[in-house]
Amino acid sequence: MDHSSEEESDISESEIEDYKDKPLEDLRSGNLKVKVNGFLRCPFCAGKKKQDYKYKDLLQHATGVSKGSASRSGKQKANHLALARYLEIELASEAEQTPQQVVPQPIKPPPEQQELFVWPWMGILVNLTEQRDNEYWMKKFAEYKPLELCTFWNEEDHSTQAIIRKTQPESSIYGWRARADDHDSDGPIGEYIRREGRLTTISAIVQESNESRNTVVAHLADKIDEANKNLDKLHYNFNEKNMSLRRMLEEKDKLHYAFVEGMFLSICEHRASQY
Repeated sequence: MDHSSEEESDISESEIEDYKDKPLEDLRSGNLKVKVNGFLRCPFCAGKKKQDYKYKDLLQHATGVSKGSASRSGKQKANHLALARYLEIELASEAEQTPQQVVPQPIKPPPEQQELFVWPWMGILVNLTEQRDNEYWMKKFAEYKPLELCTFWNEEDHSTQAIIRKTQPESSIYGWRARADDHDSDGPIGEYIRREGRLTTISAIVQESNESRNTVVAHLADKIDEANKNLDKLHYNFNEKNMSLRRMLEEKDKLHYAFVEGMFLSICEHRASQY
């Protein structure tokens, strides 16, 4: 079908509903292809080099053009109205199925995961008989890669106590992971733990980590959707400009042809008048 020749004689708004029947029949018979190599395209927008629509986007495009502004010709509106009807009736199966959101069932953690620990992890060391500064103890436990270490001197038994983020018991030194009773204890260790940490469960730590990860993933997904929408808008605007330029060039050719034809007739008439 030569759409450029059709645009030479347009139709009125009242004729759009009747005119759509012809392109709709061409779509149904296969003379006009909407699905090509597995991709959906608009057969009435020839200016777009690459057309790879999703069903909902193509339906939105067709509906939007059929109800477009005055710059749209009547035949363009009728053609896209036919495309919208064809998509709704003949290609409804191409609509993307919205996946049902699966709500995860809460998993009850085992009893040991309900026990309260101090977070971030802290280990308590006692029976350190040497009174040394933090730098000394950091070097002493360097092989365990401690993240942080804080010491306290016990005047009663002349021993050093320490809070360490990562450690391992030795023969003469023992320790444990700080729990609720350590958090609530008196003395400098309890004060440090209450100031630097909080009580939580292992399951709560895992849940917080998952929520943080899901938040990042959701944020990235929103950014990707926004970028895709902007790209679709740019494609649509490009197609609009391209078709507008095409109509301008066709109009220019018509005016040039009419001018040349008028000049030729004028010359012939002038020569005829001389005889």
